[in-house]
Amino acid sequence: MKRAQIFWFTGLSGVGKTTVSQKVKDLLTEEGFSVLILDGDIIREKIHTSLSFSTLDIKNNNKLILELCLNERENYDFILVTIISPFSSSRKLARNKSMPGFYEVYCKADIEELIKRDTKGLYEKAINGEIDNLIGFSPKAVYEPPENPDIILNSTTDSIDVSVHKLFSFTLKTI
Repeated sequence: MKRAQIFWFTGLSGVGKTTVSQKVKDLLTEEGFSVLILDGDIIREKIHTSLSFSTLDIKNNNKLILELCLNERENYDFILVTIISPFSSSRKLARNKSMPGFYEVYCKADIEELIKRDTKGLYEKAINGEIDNLIGFSPKAVYEPPENPDIILNSTTDSIDVSVHKLFSFTLKTI
């Protein structure tokens, strides 16, 4: 019977959570493992459409994603949760409810690098005053970096390929 290892990604918008997770999923699938990606953007777009980006709704979104994770755990070998997850209390709850087999993946980059990439145009909107709640950038939208993540992927200093290899190797060590 399967019991998925859960890899809970956390990091600012544009840091590479989705890109790395998709490439790691491909590698794990090639090795014969079943993998589910729970991507924050897709979940908000298709399932949690009524939630805003208030602190309460962000925490509720994280709890609902955790429930999805736990409900799917017996169906997969790995679940990769790619969400910003800005609050340490939400990540701590996810860890406590998912142990053993929970791993926090901190995807980080310098804010200057994220502004330069701006894959979704969010930083430009925040700079231009069009949005005032960009997590980790706007003053009222705090991001609490993890204190003791299980693995750190730094997309300022490492290429996507390096991060993918690092995470893929780490995932294999957890089984």
